[in-house]
Order: sequence, then structure tokens, then C-alpha cells
Amino acid sequence: MLFEDNDFDINMAFFIPDVDFSRTLNVVSPMEGFLRGNMFKDEYEPYKNLTYFKLNPSNDKERLLYQVMAYSFAINDLNLYLDLHPDNKGMLDLFKKYVKEEKELCNEYVNKYGPLEVNEVKGQKFDWINSPWPWETRGGSMYV
Repeated sequence: MLFEDNDFDINMAFFIPDVDFSRTLNVVSPMEGFLRGNMFKDEYEPYKNLTYFKLNPSNDKERLLYQVMAYSFAINDLNLYLDLHPDNKGMLDLFKKYVKEEKELCNEYVNKYGPLEVNEVKGQKFDWINSPWPWETRGGSMYV
């Protein structure tokens, strides 16, 4: 046998940290959460006294894309929280609000600058290919 009865606790495979999530909505803004890497005020710990820095978009297209990315991150992070706490109505309401705002930002971006995803192509021509390739943009990516 690979593990003796005393060597392995099967419950450890499903261990969830003992964190008090009963506090009120203690989240940061989508932009702050995106930069920090999590949405919860009490969960950010800088690595070796290093911290994040704010990105400065140089034009409206970059600013709008930055907002889309921040809201997408917030939605994903709140989704993970709601997977473990599906009865938290306040967090679910915030999640729904961010989904609505992200959709509006995506629509604005697509209408002004073209598709973010291949399924957002509009018009009579498949113009997804006309977007800049990663090596054609400043910074090596289409993102900010």
C-alpha cells in the first residue's frame, strides 16, 4: 500500500482555509482588484515589499480595453467566491452588476474599435484578421 492508514488524511484533499467570510462586502474596485490580483481588501499581501503599479493607458482605446480587462477579472474572482458561498446575496448582486457593466464596456469597445473575440465580428466581412497581431503593437501585446 502506498500510504499507511496514519500517513494520509483524505479530508486534507478537500481542505478549505478557515477564513471568516461573514463580513460585509469587503471588496475593492474592479480596477484595484485587477492590479492586486484579488478583489478582497484583507487578502492582499505584497511579495517582498514589492507592490503593483497603476497602468497609464495612452489613448481611449487602451483605456477602454483596460476597463474591460479589469471587470473581466472582477467577475472571475467573484465567481470563485460565489462557488464556495452561493448564498451570499450581496456578493451575487455585485457579481451581476459587474457582468452588466462589463458587457456594456465590451459593446462600446467592439462598436468603436472592432472585435475583442472572434464571435464579435460585425458587418459583411470577416475582419477579425485585420486586428493588429501581437508583434505589431507597442509592448508586444494587443493589451495595455
